[in-house]
Amino acid sequence: MPAVSADTLTLPRLSAPGLGDIERPVRRVTHAPQGYEGEGFPVRRAFAGVPKSELDPFVHMDQMGEVEYAAGEPKGTPWHPHRGFETVTYIMDGEFLHQDSHGGGGTIKDGATQWMTAGSGILHIETPPAALVEAGGLFHGIQLWVNLPGKDKFLAPAYQNLEGGDVALLAADDGGALIRLIAGDLEGHRGPGSTHTPITVAHATVFPGMRLSTPWPADFNALVYVLAGAGTVGTENRPVRTGDLATMGAGDRLTMQAATTSDGPSEAFEVLLLGGRPIREPVAQYGPFVMNTQAELQQAVADFQAGRLGVIPEGALMPHVYSGANG
Repeated sequence: MPAVSADTLTLPRLSAPGLGDIERPVRRVTHAPQGYEGEGFPVRRAFAGVPKSELDPFVHMDQMGEVEYAAGEPKGTPWHPHRGFETVTYIMDGEFLHQDSHGGGGTIKDGATQWMTAGSGILHIETPPAALVEAGGLFHGIQLWVNLPGKDKFLAPAYQNLEGGDVALLAADDGGALIRLIAGDLEGHRGPGSTHTPITVAHATVFPGMRLSTPWPADFNALVYVLAGAGTVGTENRPVRTGDLATMGAGDRLTMQAATTSDGPSEAFEVLLLGGRPIREPVAQYGPFVMNTQAELQQAVADFQAGRLGVIPEGALMPHVYSGANG
């Protein structure tokens, strides 16, 4: 990890902190508990224990892995529904196959991101390819759920495939960090993701002992999730490590620093930077449905049961059955 890299000496650089900048303080640090998703793949529940008001407009995030699978161990999700939000699947190591009931689909690997607008309703599957199931191997990714405001919850479903080479690459002001901008804007640089809810999503690698200070929209919230390694967040130097989420207070700049040495497999400090303009609407969630009211959730369940959220296509992608299971 990570799949997409570059020489920071040749990249556009973010500005250094200025006298008028307001550093965002650390509001809280939580540690993601581990669990299982789909057919049984390991995840870290990144947002567990965090008030919804501090996450808004984000709803849910799982870190999938980082795990070295043995043969037969890789698993994904079966066909399942969504309504009322967008799913963002970012794969750093290994690969996933995606297919949905509205014609979207493809392979997500090598730093690629699959962006699916569930909107009014969709069925989809994400599953490892046969080769990964049979041989095993390294797998690491993120799935993020981005809420939609009430006026957009019944948008027509849509799909974006963003290859790793599509991201905007930036460097810290001193070249000590590489930033992959997946969506949103940082100092006039734009990521390729097209979003209905104004957000910024970036994956940063901060090299050992180095600092990353980045401008951040003052009207967005700010979350820093540690994918791997250890370091500090905020000018108060709050310690964080793999699986920690720091929610940040008000301001227009984010600062973090990598530890000089690592006690894990990653030599660098790998962080996911997330922010968005809060929607500030009621959130009613039931499994794969994110709406504003309980009545809307009940309608979503009824629509799914009646087949109104889509149908599984003929000849659809299905989870691969490990051939060595009985051998």
